[in-house]
Amino acid sequence: MKTLKTGTTVLSRRGFIKAGAAAGTAALLPGLFPGGAWAAGSDAPEKKEIRVGFIPLTDCASVVMAAVKKFDEKYGIRVVPSKEANWASVRDKLLSGELDAAHVLYGLVYGVHMGVGGPKRDMAVLMTLNNNGQAITLASQLKEKGVADGASLKKLVAANEPGSYTFAQTFPTGTHAMWLYYWLAAHDIHPFKDVKSIVVPPPQMVANARVGNMHGYCVGEPWNQRAVIDGIGFTAVTTQDIWTDHPEKVLGTSAAWVDKHPNAARALTAAVLDASRWIDASEANRKETAKVIAARSYVNTDVDVIEGRVLGHYDNGLGRKWQDANAMKFFRDGAATFPWLSDGMWFLTQHRRWGLLDRDVDYLATARAINRLDIYRQAATAAGVALPAGEMRSSTLIDGVVWDGTEPAKYAGSFKLKA
Repeated sequence: MKTLKTGTTVLSRRGFIKAGAAAGTAALLPGLFPGGAWAAGSDAPEKKEIRVGFIPLTDCASVVMAAVKKFDEKYGIRVVPSKEANWASVRDKLLSGELDAAHVLYGLVYGVHMGVGGPKRDMAVLMTLNNNGQAITLASQLKEKGVADGASLKKLVAANEPGSYTFAQTFPTGTHAMWLYYWLAAHDIHPFKDVKSIVVPPPQMVANARVGNMHGYCVGEPWNQRAVIDGIGFTAVTTQDIWTDHPEKVLGTSAAWVDKHPNAARALTAAVLDASRWIDASEANRKETAKVIAARSYVNTDVDVIEGRVLGHYDNGLGRKWQDANAMKFFRDGAATFPWLSDGMWFLTQHRRWGLLDRDVDYLATARAINRLDIYRQAATAAGVALPAGEMRSSTLIDGVVWDGTEPAKYAGSFKLKA
């Protein structure tokens, strides 16, 4: 029996259904199916040109390739990628309507929905864009102090005054903040009491590390690999080693935009699903993707800085080189793209853990409100992408603790180190 692994959970292949074979859904959405074209009737996209924001990171690839490879045309829309300077700008433009949707941090969307890290506004996650592929980089000067990993970093931090060392992440409620805090805490380093935490936009990480503004940072690729190549820092841990097949960026927008443009939301999601599947289909496609997104209009760096880790070729800058089986993934037979409710809930538990939320919330209801499984399922049907039988998944993180979406309030309060 063929199986599909999601995180540390192995799901039976029989537990997946091919959405494209769902005849009942096809009957309800006739315009989705003839030749992949949209009918001119009520299922046509309400908006033909869709402006999608992105930050210069490798994991913007599926949004970019949806436009470059013209997967969008199949669904009657035109995706217009819009390069943004930082995550706060992405947030503000989503809320103002200047952007229709965005390649955005999972935790940013949840934070805005809860009124944390920006004005409170009902938000929507249409799909997950990728798993894995981020890292924590430590400055080369720490190597000279005997630091190579979390355990040795703990010794250095403990031997100095609290706050002597500064670490950067990209947005207070975002994924990189949560990976950084989780990793530090797993090594008994409090991310606020023992060290300083600052916010730096992803493309500016290497430059800030170069001039000594921080001693380490968590960010997406290619800005960890860039630091290794430039001799600025080394990779202490990859995020896939913190949580294998973790959720990362999402295709996010406001709830109001989805309510006004449900067909356009469905078309956009289907186009990005097609792009995600194409990227992961072959090494040649990944190489082509790296070449495209390296351009000035997208990530703006050397192709080899992107390509190595996209292909799973890792060099940590300390002499270790390996082929990472859990490098950045965009599709995984639909398991990477499905907006698992437990993934969204996890970010809420960490926001609660670190005091960003001052009380427990209805974790499951919040995730159901944000993660638009209805739109995703329709888009997956249009794109012929497999759907899981359930809405939760189970994973074991770096500290050995299992997260499966059950008892979220208990989980949030269970950690030794917290706010």
